Amino acid sequence: MSVLPSGARSRAARSPSLLLGVVPLYPLSPRRAGTLVHRNLLVARRSWVVFASGFFEPFFYLLSIGVGIGGLVGDVVTDGGTALSYRQFVAPALMASAAMNGAVYDAVFNLYFKLRYAKLYDAVLATPVSAADAAVGETVWALLRGAVYSAAFLLVMLVLGLVGSWWAVLALPAAVLIGFAFAAVGLAATTFLRGWQDFEFVQLAVLPLFLFSTTFYPLSTYPRPLQVVVEWTPLYHGIELVRGLVTGAVGRPLLVSVAYLLVMGLAGLALGARRLERLLLR
Repeated sequence: MSVLPSGARSRAARSPSLLLGVVPLYPLSPRRAGTLVHRNLLVARRSWVVFASGFFEPFFYLLSIGVGIGGLVGDVVTDGGTALSYRQFVAPALMASAAMNGAVYDAVFNLYFKLRYAKLYDAVLATPVSAADAAVGETVWALLRGAVYSAAFLLVMLVLGLVGSWWAVLALPAAVLIGFAFAAVGLAATTFLRGWQDFEFVQLAVLPLFLFSTTFYPLSTYPRPLQVVVEWTPLYHGIELVRGLVTGAVGRPLLVSVAYLLVMGLAGLALGARRLERLLLR
């Protein structure tokens, strides 16, 4: 039973922007958010070549670095003390990176075009869909794109014999979590972009994450001050999570990575919903 007087309830119903300031994901309807996911699916069916092209970058990295350079490097000892072939070490990291890249590409580049040029959300908000629905719908679609890339990459790893544990069945949900975290933060970041030139800042953030988050070498190769910096980065936690599941090195630290990515995603989603509301309803 509501504790608000009828007048207060009616004012709150007429003022979703006020409630959005307190509860950033109000008003939210999974059904309405799903309509945006369905709309994006219909668009992707007509441009499936562009959609599928995002899979090939990590696959080429695996062939050139994991297989080619891996033949020269030999075994790698992880920070947990497990000896892996270089291909086994690199492959889970590339899977996590595929989830990140797929989510970021859709949540930043495509969303920016829809927001600034196609003016899609001006039309969307003329319907019952709210800014919170739009934020959740776009985030879900972006993480699904990252999940598709990761699923295809996991299949390639299985064919190449790079999966060493039955825990790997949880690697795909882990990739979905990575996609959620980066899609939500990417959506929030997109609302701050002033023009196409600002995409350089996105690349400036994503490229170092890809190169230095223990993707190609263990954390122990860094001096301790740099190790601390790397340990606070999101892709590091994503890579450690997927690598631990694929290789069977499952332990309590993986729960820390799960919590980190979950908090990151929820915070990014809340900020993105609030920013979309301010941009579109001001």
